[in-house]
Amino acid sequence: MLIDARGQSCPKPVLMLDEALSKINEGILEILLDNEVSVKNITRFATTKGLYSENFTEDNYWRIKIVKGFPCEIPAKENETIKETEKDTLLIIASDTMGKDEKLGEILMKAFFETIQVTKEIPHTIFFLNTGVRLATIKEDYLPILRAFEEMGVEIYSCGTCLKYFELESELKVGHRGSTNHIVEGIKDFKKTVWIG
Repeated sequence: MLIDARGQSCPKPVLMLDEALSKINEGILEILLDNEVSVKNITRFATTKGLYSENFTEDNYWRIKIVKGFPCEIPAKENETIKETEKDTLLIIASDTMGKDEKLGEILMKAFFETIQVTKEIPHTIFFLNTGVRLATIKEDYLPILRAFEEMGVEIYSCGTCLKYFELESELKVGHRGSTNHIVEGIKDFKKTVWIG
């Protein structure tokens, strides 16, 4: 089965794939994509569902092959072992301040991140959305903290729609562009989801 999701923005490609998967017990699906964010989201989705996937670059688009219903093992790359990392906490930051008062909120948000850094009580993943994307883009005093988190193994994503809305797509300095799939999957995959903002 071939799914052409070119021209579709997230989360539409994931929804198209999920619908197609629900219609078969086993088989091979292929999905065509034309942006890297969708490729990452589809690959991640397949992994969370326990499905084998491979992706190929063809001209100006990607083709991802997904296998359902056959026992497969994903081969490790040379000198690489596959290990499961426990997904404990997803931290969602939906604002660049904490609370209603803006000046106090800026102080509290900065103190919150500094406390995480000092105590090393780090989450598995941080997802910035709405005005929270400013912390990974134009709020320079947060960048050293967020880079330190990355070095400690924290996965950092910023909402692609939010970056585009605030015209900050070219300003992303830490982490990767993400989508609302990270939130939806987080509800199921993480032991705990913390929402601030």
